[in-house]
Amino acid sequence: MDLFSYQDAETPRARLLADRMRPETLDEYIGQEHIVGEDKLLRRAIEGDQVSSILLYGPPGCGKTTLANIISKRTAGEFVKLNAVDASVKDVREVIEQARLSKTMYGKKTILFLDEVHRFNTARQDALLPAVEQGIIIFIGATTENPFHHVNGALLSRSTLFQLEPLGPQHALESMKRALADKGRGLGFMELHCDEEALAHIANMAGGDIRRALNALELAAVTTPSEPDGSVHITLEVAQESIRNRSVKADQSTQYDVLSAFHKSVRGSSDAALFWFLYAVEKLGMDPMTFIRRLIVACSEDIGLANPQAMVQAVTAMDAYHKIGWPEAKYNVSQAILFAVESPKSNATAMAIGKAMTIMEGLGAAEVPLHLRDTHYKGSAQLGHEGYKYPHDYPGHYVQQQYLPDKLRDMSFYQATEQGMEDKIRQNQELRKRAKGKK
Repeated sequence: MDLFSYQDAETPRARLLADRMRPETLDEYIGQEHIVGEDKLLRRAIEGDQVSSILLYGPPGCGKTTLANIISKRTAGEFVKLNAVDASVKDVREVIEQARLSKTMYGKKTILFLDEVHRFNTARQDALLPAVEQGIIIFIGATTENPFHHVNGALLSRSTLFQLEPLGPQHALESMKRALADKGRGLGFMELHCDEEALAHIANMAGGDIRRALNALELAAVTTPSEPDGSVHITLEVAQESIRNRSVKADQSTQYDVLSAFHKSVRGSSDAALFWFLYAVEKLGMDPMTFIRRLIVACSEDIGLANPQAMVQAVTAMDAYHKIGWPEAKYNVSQAILFAVESPKSNATAMAIGKAMTIMEGLGAAEVPLHLRDTHYKGSAQLGHEGYKYPHDYPGHYVQQQYLPDKLRDMSFYQATEQGMEDKIRQNQELRKRAKGKK
């Protein structure tokens, strides 16, 4: 068989292998056993044609659309597919109206599958709500973005959320072996000999993207010259030519997640903090300033006065980034990250802010004590604005007096910890408390 006969448009094999091998039943479906495994809720619902409104959330290539297609083959009702990229409110309303007629006249249900539902703005998502609430349509949405960020809360609350996990190389390997064995839809009609290391390479490079793995396998199969006996031998070298390193797509949810992982790692792991920073900038193409800003915040939120030099390092790294640019500044920023992670930690500053903000919410107006008010004008003494004690006139440059408003005079917001340099502040606070108690 040659490449041209293989691609004859009159034959079913003119369709891409990944399309031909798309699972048509739950038994053919690969992965996601936690939601469609034996006796799982969604599997029972699909097999019994009792699917209610659901939302499928997961990364690209994890099987959301495939699962919807399987549902379409199992239902006795109407199945309508729209893509949120090009569907309008008018399209949605037409589907709803047709569904209303089908239900009223024939008692037939309608399932609307909306792919990439996160691309629908609020107005278009709102158009679905009445029909979902009234049972006119059964809604199935698919999204790669965090639904709690991108899906209307009312629509989300009326749907059961199923989170699909990323597929791995083992799933890609399974799909390729199926394709090699399938003579009807796959490549079984060809005399192919694939080295295990070749299949493993394609699986690893594709990660959990089954479509990409099958596309690479098909490319290798139809472009590799035949042996004298007509067979095709796919070696590791052929596999390496058929699939290349892919660029990683950094959607909004991914960026949020990576930034969150970075900040949390600053609290506990130099290796992880450095990895997430470099991965985000070098692999995902994110702006280094996004991470520098977060680092500067962390230097106060998570380190604070336990090591004030962490802030100096972070701000200096930001200055270096602005002056020398990327990639040279990666050394400066990485140094600041490592310094921050290895610093003693204290969230006393953040706790003090939180406590003060909570108190202020229910406080109302705060009167400034008379002795703290401005006295740089004639007549201030007549108004009672006197009595302030200048701390530098007293031993230790400190004197007990009221600084907070009367309502809060005994309130304490900042409690220093025993971490790093903050321990000296804590000791100083203890001395002041004892001095106050003696008065």
